[in-house]
Amino acid sequence: MDPKTLLQNLVNGLSLGSLYALIAIGYTMVYGILRLINFAHGDIFMMAAYFTFFFVTLIQLPWYFAAIFAIASAALLGFGVDRIAYKPIRKAPRISALITAIGVSFFLESLAVVIFSGIPRSFRTIFPQFLNEMIILGGHMEIKYGQEVILGGIRFPIISVVTLVVTAIAIIFLWWFIYKTKIGMAMRSVSVDIPTTSLMGVNVDRVIGMTFALGSALAGVGGILWAVRYPQVWPYMGFLPGMKAFVAAVFGGIGSVPGAVVGGLVLGITEVMMVGLFPGAAGYRDAFAFFILIIILSVKPSGLLGKPELVKV
Repeated sequence: MDPKTLLQNLVNGLSLGSLYALIAIGYTMVYGILRLINFAHGDIFMMAAYFTFFFVTLIQLPWYFAAIFAIASAALLGFGVDRIAYKPIRKAPRISALITAIGVSFFLESLAVVIFSGIPRSFRTIFPQFLNEMIILGGHMEIKYGQEVILGGIRFPIISVVTLVVTAIAIIFLWWFIYKTKIGMAMRSVSVDIPTTSLMGVNVDRVIGMTFALGSALAGVGGILWAVRYPQVWPYMGFLPGMKAFVAAVFGGIGSVPGAVVGGLVLGITEVMMVGLFPGAAGYRDAFAFFILIIILSVKPSGLLGKPELVKV
């Protein structure tokens, strides 16, 4: 593989990995507080793409307003899922919460089929206008027909560049929110000890609901970017990306936000590089992600940045 192709694949891998990271953050935040794997998370990712599509096509909103409202709707949906499905079983055995999460996932997928139909929708019709403009900067960078960035003779898909920038902004905002706000401090406290945090006057249910909303908003950002990258929306589009994001969260250390980011980036780069080096194995790229999961669980169950949990007797 020549250096230019290697660099192109690296950028594409970072772009794909950043999408996995955005979804994986939601998994790891919920698990860090409730020790719950929210399998409905990938379906909230799917609903955000549908929200964007219909905000543009039915309500005729500009794409940027549609994206904002879709992200807000995804956050509200995540908050509602917690209040309706998970809050009543806070003190139930973990297996009950796991079964509920699977049930919510099936419910959202079936609801999307009933409301939106199972026919895939093309996302190209609402492709942002600014991506269709020709921009030349100093003769060094060119955005050609909204499809690619040409930098130093190397061609990068523009959506890859946009995805990296948006993901970086989202992660910086998340860091600020968790470490610089009171609700973020409460989230960190709840993730360590729920009973003690409750005794200190913190409304734990409100903090948990905010965690679901924030994680779902990030999944909404990922869903919109995914639909732009792979311009087709359908009710089961969130299943495989959601499972891969779960693999990324486990790989990085479930419960660790930096681990989710690292795991998503590593998984995306590895997946793209594997296809680039072994084109004949492209059909096995999805299976490769789950092979990584098996290896990680066998060698280091706590993940790259995760901490082993003490066994409670």
